[in-house]
Amino acid sequence: MTLPALADQHARLLALGVDLPALPEDLAGDLLVVHPRHTPVVDLVALLRLRERPGFVVEDLTDLAQFVPAPGVEVPDADLYAVLDPQRGDEYADQSPDEVDPQVRARGRDLMTAAEGVAWALQVPEVLERNHCFMTTGSRRPGSRRGRLDARVPALWISNGTGRDGKERKDAPKLGWCWAGNRHTWLGIASVAGRSA
Repeated sequence: MTLPALADQHARLLALGVDLPALPEDLAGDLLVVHPRHTPVVDLVALLRLRERPGFVVEDLTDLAQFVPAPGVEVPDADLYAVLDPQRGDEYADQSPDEVDPQVRARGRDLMTAAEGVAWALQVPEVLERNHCFMTTGSRRPGSRRGRLDARVPALWISNGTGRDGKERKDAPKLGWCWAGNRHTWLGIASVAGRSA
């Protein structure tokens, strides 16, 4: 799943109606990401498309904006930044984030955030495949108890059009959530090699 050049990714986002600053001339990397402080993730999810089906955020993730970089995840302080070598983490399917996150970091990689996952799906929609989608464990919400994290982890996958999603959303790209301790055979755990700004 080859990514276009950063300039082409920037142009695509502008064509989708995202109000962006100019692309920094010296920015280097593989995937262009818009910081959530500039454009909320929920607004970018709405621009996702699969077979002309628009993307959506599940109804019970109304607090998506409160998900921030997980402890140890350092996102550049810039409206636009680049990610290096995004990977879907198919090899981690049927393992939980609690199990895998330490493995990812032991490999010298970092956890992908929800904003980065959405950025990837905007540029390469085919990164979302039936039975091969991914969690973005680099975004977590602080829990109600000091020092604890909310047990939910954002994830991107394709809706089956069941339950609250509604039949009209069958085959649409979806930003939902999973429990950090649960395993899913159809969700990998995405990671990046680094970030630059």
